[in-house]
Amino acid sequence: MCRWLAYSGTPVLLDSVLYRPAHSLIDQSLHSKMGVETTNGDGFGIGWYTPGIDTPAVVRETGPAWNNRNLREISAHVRSHLFFAHIRASTGSAIQQTNCHPFRHGRWLWMHNGAITDFHRLRRDLCLLIDPKLFADIEGSTDSEVMFFLALTFGLDQDPPAAIARMAGHVESLGRRIGVDYPLQMTIAVTDGDRLWAFRYSSERRSRSLYYSAEVETLRALHPDLTFLEGMSDETRLVVSEPLSGLPGAWNEVPESSYGLVRGGSDFLQPFVPTVDGGESANRAVR
Repeated sequence: MCRWLAYSGTPVLLDSVLYRPAHSLIDQSLHSKMGVETTNGDGFGIGWYTPGIDTPAVVRETGPAWNNRNLREISAHVRSHLFFAHIRASTGSAIQQTNCHPFRHGRWLWMHNGAITDFHRLRRDLCLLIDPKLFADIEGSTDSEVMFFLALTFGLDQDPPAAIARMAGHVESLGRRIGVDYPLQMTIAVTDGDRLWAFRYSSERRSRSLYYSAEVETLRALHPDLTFLEGMSDETRLVVSEPLSGLPGAWNEVPESSYGLVRGGSDFLQPFVPTVDGGESANRAVR
C-alpha cells in the first residue's frame, strides 16, 4: 500500500520532517516496518501551503522518493506550516504522475493509504455518483482520487467528516451489493489549508496503521535533550502512517474506526461510522 505524513504547526523546512528523523518518510520508502510492502517506490508527492496564497503547491513524481534530487532540493528550501507527503506502493493502477498523491482540488489536499476492494467492478457505479461539474477534474485512474471526488460531491466544503462518512458508506453499500465482504480499507488525510482531518477505518475493522505525535509540551518533558523542540509551538502536530522515531512517549495510535481534527486549540478524536444518504450506518443499510 502506501505511507504518508501530515504536518501542522510552527513553519519548518520540509526536510526537517522528510529526511532528518531516524525513520523518516524517505527511510520508509525503502524500509517500511508496518506497511503491507517494505518498499514504497511507485511514486511520491508533496503538497504545501504558503501564507497569503489560497491554493496549495503540489509536486508529484513517478519514481522513488529515496533518490530524487528535486525532492531533496525543494525540501531543503521550502518552509511551511502545513504540508502533506506521500510515498506510493500501487495496488494495481498505473504508475503515472496523475495517480500520485496528494490530490488537489481548489484549496483542498487529499491523500490515502488503502484500497477499495474490487475497485474495477465498482468504479463505474461510484463514478456515476460524482457531481458532473466535478467529474471532468479527475485526472488519474486510482480509487483514492475517486474517493476524494465522492467526498467533494457529498459536501467536503461544508462538513468534511460527514462527507467522508457518506463516501465510505456508499463504497460499502455498493461493494456488499455485489458480494464484496470487506469493500473498504483507508487511512486518509485531508485539509483545507486551515484544518487537518485524519481518518482510520476499514470494513474489516483491521485498519492500516496510523499515529499522531504527542503534545510538544509532553515531548519536551520526556526528551529535554531534543533542542529543536524549543522552537515549536505547543500546537504542532504530526499524523503519520508509522512513527518517525522510536522515542518513548512520542507517538499515540489513532484508535480503530475513528477520526481526528487538528486545528489550533481544538484537537479532538471521534468515532467514525460510514453512513448512507438516509443517515443510517452503511453496515445496517445493506442487510
